[in-house]
Amino acid sequence: MDYMHRLTAFLVVLLLPFVADADWFDEIRDGDDKEALYRTLHYMPKGGDLHNHLSGAVFAEWWYELALAQRDRGYEYYTKVRIRNCRDFGDNAFTAAPYFLLFRNISALEYAELDECAKGEYKPLADLDDREKSAWMNSIRLDKPYEGRAEFFQTHWQRLNALSRNPWLQAETMVKNLQAYAAEGVAYVEYQIAAGPYEGPDGELIDGPQAFDILRETLARKEVRDLGVTVRFQLSILRFLPNAEDQLRRVYKLVHENPDLLVAVNMVGREDNGKGYPARFLPTLRELRQQYSGVRLSIHAGEVDEPNEHVRDTLLLGADRIGHGLNLISDEDTMLLMRHGHFLVEINLISNLLLEYVNDYSEHPFPEYLRTGIPVALSTDDRGMWESTMTDEFYVAATEFRLSWEEIKTLGRNSLEHAFVADESKERLLREYNERILRFERQMQGRGIEKLGPMPETRGFVCDRYGLCK
Repeated sequence: MDYMHRLTAFLVVLLLPFVADADWFDEIRDGDDKEALYRTLHYMPKGGDLHNHLSGAVFAEWWYELALAQRDRGYEYYTKVRIRNCRDFGDNAFTAAPYFLLFRNISALEYAELDECAKGEYKPLADLDDREKSAWMNSIRLDKPYEGRAEFFQTHWQRLNALSRNPWLQAETMVKNLQAYAAEGVAYVEYQIAAGPYEGPDGELIDGPQAFDILRETLARKEVRDLGVTVRFQLSILRFLPNAEDQLRRVYKLVHENPDLLVAVNMVGREDNGKGYPARFLPTLRELRQQYSGVRLSIHAGEVDEPNEHVRDTLLLGADRIGHGLNLISDEDTMLLMRHGHFLVEINLISNLLLEYVNDYSEHPFPEYLRTGIPVALSTDDRGMWESTMTDEFYVAATEFRLSWEEIKTLGRNSLEHAFVADESKERLLREYNERILRFERQMQGRGIEKLGPMPETRGFVCDRYGLCK
């Protein structure tokens, strides 16, 4: 036995008394004190969030605060607060910016081009009164019982439009997210972002490489580096657009040319509209793999109601990770394949419920995947719009499916083992995770929750569903 094997064996024996007994977690999970479980899951070390749309990860108050701060860079935003019937009957209601959509945000340049009637429908974002400000924030939250999939896909993104085109605003929202992740013990994040073009304060176009430099500069700031969260990005395309193949060629090239920052390509948007199906892109991806190496794929698939073989087709495209994968459970052959492969399913429990892909968690296939050996990891998707956190995802999983402590650790390790980072970085992240989780176990087996910090502030989802309101 060589030195490393002997050392590993010694450490296992040495640490066994600390890791063998997880009764402490079962007692907390099954107890009556919901806050004790939430505190435990909040303060425990976590792995990574592999499925996170940066523009959807921003809480409403962050959007408002950071958008106003962009005045220092020359940006000014207006939002629609009333309808004055400025357009004739017969207007196209199916555009990306429908006329009757309140709280749609536009730039000062767009505002200047409006006629006087239309200008009267908008107010500067900075001038909203308390009632309007509250309504503005609620407009980008999915927080009402009657809101669901249609509200999300047809209004949320259309409202954000101009805000999402500001690369400096995007970078600052990332910083806010990373601060929150650091407080939750998250070690790694992969953000899904658009390749651009973005827009400067004077309307000038900012291309993808320029926007990537802004992200690099932001990540290099000391206060951001000190957070200790490793960050990488995926470039996403809207799969259902007529020119999606051309978009795919563009983002593939950009990922290949920026390997320090960009690690993968993703296809987002609804796959059930007749044009977003995975097999559409097989010829294009075969073409691209003749030119480029090292570009990974993580693709939304199985986020539909009807049984189909989209997950299998996504694997055929070359994806290593599947976003959502809900209807994988209806494809038994692909389930068997994934049990014995290296593929991971990015599970988004809160998203799947609020977007009505499951009516109740008893319908969710997550425990079936986890407990039959299909690699899975928890992710947050568009957490800003759900009013939720990574801790909330673990809380849902632990309470709805009675996760064991070993299963929780497996989810954390899976998220890092399947991260799209270089092997050296992955080994470091896994080593640090194992060290942190071991220290946490020792703490919990000693004085338990007494040594944890206070109950953190909670957000809307766990407050509304589980009564955890702080």
